Amino acid sequence: MFVLAKGGEPLMPCHPARARELLAGGRAVVTRRAPFTIRLKHRTRADSAVEGVQLRLDPGSKATGIALTDERHRIGPKGRIVVARRGLITIELRHRGQQIHGGMMRRAAHRRRRRSANLRYRAPRHDNRRRPDGWLPPSLRHRVDSTMSVVSRLCRYAPVVEIHVEQVAFDTTAFAGDKRSGTQEATVPTYGASEVRAFLRAKWRRSCAYCDATGVPLDIDHVRARSRGGTDRVSNLVLACVPCNQAKGTTPVQEFLADRPALLERVTAQLRRPLQDVAATNTTRLQLVKALAAQHVPVHAWSGGRTHWNRSAMGLPKSHTLDALATGIIDHERGDTLVRVPSQILVVTSTGRGSYARTTPDRFGFPRLQRPRGKVHHGYATGDLVAAVVPKGKWAGRWVGRVAVRTNGQHRITTLTSRFDVSHRNLRLLQRADGHSYGFTEEIRLSGRQKAAYSGRTLKGGDPGNV
Repeated sequence: MFVLAKGGEPLMPCHPARARELLAGGRAVVTRRAPFTIRLKHRTRADSAVEGVQLRLDPGSKATGIALTDERHRIGPKGRIVVARRGLITIELRHRGQQIHGGMMRRAAHRRRRRSANLRYRAPRHDNRRRPDGWLPPSLRHRVDSTMSVVSRLCRYAPVVEIHVEQVAFDTTAFAGDKRSGTQEATVPTYGASEVRAFLRAKWRRSCAYCDATGVPLDIDHVRARSRGGTDRVSNLVLACVPCNQAKGTTPVQEFLADRPALLERVTAQLRRPLQDVAATNTTRLQLVKALAAQHVPVHAWSGGRTHWNRSAMGLPKSHTLDALATGIIDHERGDTLVRVPSQILVVTSTGRGSYARTTPDRFGFPRLQRPRGKVHHGYATGDLVAAVVPKGKWAGRWVGRVAVRTNGQHRITTLTSRFDVSHRNLRLLQRADGHSYGFTEEIRLSGRQKAAYSGRTLKGGDPGNV
């Protein structure tokens, strides 16, 4: 649990049992529900012993692992001073870059449709227009901004003295080769459309890749549909007859060929690993380090190879949170160890703060309904954490959950088990929406032996990481 001093300065995190004791004794008050933070009433930072914690990050394309750790020096078995790293809190930040990318693609499709229909609309812009320095596409900018939002909040709630980040750089050429098919396809995408068609006809012997039909008109089909993140690389293209092309549509090939495993293996054998995640990580790594330096906390960047070595030496499986715990220097030859891995993960999911659109479009992109200009109705906004006290009826009782507002005052509250409508008069605000949703999950990637090993070996001073 996060603890703040009387003046709001961050103190060392505490165990949940200690937080309950402080709240029950009236010595602290709750300042934030998620992540749970308390503020002491009488103790100041000067009266407390604050050693400081380290913030460690493992950036990813779809999720980022964040860990708060502290390091204690003690005498090792050989009489040397060793470092024992203890995981206090682990967080998995889930980005919504794919949702943003999908929304941008839908908007672009609507605009293309309007231009093709010769409707009154602005002219298209060139893709090679000049961008300002440091510009990133919205889906990539979101990854940096959402990470910095959580990092800046943790720096306010915990005494962070160092930031360690894994600055990994992937070699995209290592993902371009396809050893399974044995074909030299790397040079084909640079050719024109006629050369690509000739290549596909020769590769698939002028037959449908799904039903082996010959002597019929053949279309070029994307194995992974573009609407699902597929690309125009030749490795993602096959020949398909018109009935199979229409039947497959945007369905994943694993579902379309689920009843034909041999054919599915033949089609998927040519697929290469998508480069979207690799490109996103390479593009945002320098921007993230530059943004972290603005926190006025020493920032240390480490390679992915060091993280992999630390995690393998400790016998931990692969995950963003465990990689974050292993980021930095752990001298195993000297005797440095990781003595604790939190058994629970705080899952922070980016939800956004609503839409800027003033209208709801139809499937053609034309305005269908007009949305209210204000986001706050009767004192509440969508995403606020509220407590509902329903006096009577089917949903009588006290409920806590997120609210979706309506202009008529009958807001909808969503709890862990139910969803129902309640009047705004029966609601009480607990926490304003901050663009994220919070939850907990077990570190299921750890085996029972590993959980017992890392949960039993804790340092003196309590177990502050089990949130």
